[in-house]
Amino acid sequence: MASLDITKMWRDPGAPADSFYLVRPECKDVPKSKFRIKNGKTLSERKWRAAFSPEGYLDIGKTLGRIHRGGIHPSIRGEVWEFLLGCYDPKSSHAEREDIRKQRRTQYAILKEECRTMFPVIGSGRYITAPVITEDGDPILDPLVLQEAKAAKEAKEATSCSQGNVTGASDDYEMVKEDDKRVIEWKLSLHQIGLDVARTDRSLVFYEKQENLSKLWDILSVYAWFDKDVNYCQGMSDLCSPMIILLDDEADAFWCFERLMRRLRGNFRYTESSVGVESQLNNLASVTQVIDPKLHQHLDKLGGGDYLFAVRMLMVLFRREFSFCDSLYLWEMMWALEYDPDLFLTYEDPELAADKSEESKSKAKSRQVGKFERENMKNAGKAAEAPLPISVFLVASVLKDKSDKLLTEARGLDDVVKILNDVNGNLDAKKACTGAMKLHRKYLKKTKKALTSLILRFFGQVKGQWLLLYTVILI
Repeated sequence: MASLDITKMWRDPGAPADSFYLVRPECKDVPKSKFRIKNGKTLSERKWRAAFSPEGYLDIGKTLGRIHRGGIHPSIRGEVWEFLLGCYDPKSSHAEREDIRKQRRTQYAILKEECRTMFPVIGSGRYITAPVITEDGDPILDPLVLQEAKAAKEAKEATSCSQGNVTGASDDYEMVKEDDKRVIEWKLSLHQIGLDVARTDRSLVFYEKQENLSKLWDILSVYAWFDKDVNYCQGMSDLCSPMIILLDDEADAFWCFERLMRRLRGNFRYTESSVGVESQLNNLASVTQVIDPKLHQHLDKLGGGDYLFAVRMLMVLFRREFSFCDSLYLWEMMWALEYDPDLFLTYEDPELAADKSEESKSKAKSRQVGKFERENMKNAGKAAEAPLPISVFLVASVLKDKSDKLLTEARGLDDVVKILNDVNGNLDAKKACTGAMKLHRKYLKKTKKALTSLILRFFGQVKGQWLLLYTVILI
C-alpha cells in the first residue's frame, strides 16, 4: 500500500484550470478541460519571474521546454503570450518594453478614435448586429442602429461637457450616403462582426457582461479598419476572444491579436481567383500524401482531395475541437515549439531580421529557439520547399489517428466530416502536439530522401549524356 501511495504522490494529476474560465451553469454540454496545472511541469509565476534578469532581459530558453511539457499557469498566461507572439523582444529591458507599451496604447487610441468618428457606436460600450450601409454607400435606417448611434453620441457629448470640452463637428454622426470605398467596405463588416461577437464563447461567464462583448466588437472593428487588405472575416472573433480575457488593457489585447494575425492573416485573404487558406490546405494534402499515401488516395477518391473538410481546424486553430481552456494550452505549446527569438525583429524591422537570418546555423543549436523551429532550421537548404507551420502537422496527426476509421467507414465526404466531428472535445492537446512533432520529423526525413534521390537521378542522367557525347566524339 505504501508503494502505491508513493506512486500516487509522484503522479500528481494536477489542479484543474477550468476555474479560471468559468462556464455558465446552464451550459451542461461544454466539454471539461483536460489541462491540469502541475507542479514542476506547468510554467509557474515563480519560474517565469526567475527567467528575467534584474534589468528585465528574458532568458526565454528557460521557459520554452516547460511550456511544451506543461503549459502556462493561467495567472501569467497573457504576459507570456505577448512574448511568444512577438509583441516584445526577450532581449529588451523593462524600461524599453514599457516605452513600447505606451506607444502602442497611444496608437490604438488614435485608431479607435478614427473609427469612432466614422461610426460613434465604437467605444460606446455597445455593439450592433444589424447592417448600417448598402454596398452602394446608402445608409440603412435600422431603428436599433439609429438608437445605438444616438445613445453613443449623447454619451460622448455628456462626457465632453463634464470634462469642460465643447463637442466639435467631428462628433456629429449623420446617416448620409458614403462615397469612400474603403469606408463602405469597413461599415459593411460591422454588423457581421456584431453577429459573430454575439455567438463567440457564449458559454463563458466572462461574456455575460455587455462591456466584454463590446470590447471584443471594438477590437475587431478597429482591426478591420487597421488591416485594409484583410478587413474582417468570420473566424477572427474566435482568435481574438482569448486575448481580451487574458489581457485587461484593451490596447494590449488588440496588439496581441494583431501579432497573432501576422501569422494567420494569409488564411483570411480572399481574391477572385483564390481563397487564403487554400495554400495551407494544399500543404496539408502534400503532407498527408507523403506520410499516409493510402489515406490521401482514399480521400481523393471520395472527392476530398482539396481537404476543405479541414478548413475550420486551420482557420481558427482548433478552437472548436477543444474546450476553451485546452485550446489555449494547445496554442501556447504550438507557439513555444515554433518560437524564433528574432520574431519581434521580423515584425518591427524585416530587413534587419533578414540580414540576421545568416546566423541561422548557430541559432539552430540555441535553446532560445523552439523545438519545431530548430528542426526547420537544421533542415534549411535541404528541403525543396519553405517550412510549413506546425498547425498543418497537427491536422495531419488528427487524420493519421483517424486513418483506420476513415479508410474503413468513410464512403463519402459526409462520412469524413462526421468522423472528424467526433473528435470535438475528445482530443488531448499534449498528445496532439507530440503527434505533430513525430509527423514533422517523418515528413522531413521522407522529403529529404526523395529530394536526394531526385538529385542523384538528375546527375546520373547528366553523367550518362556526357558519356554518350564523349563516346560519339571518340568515334
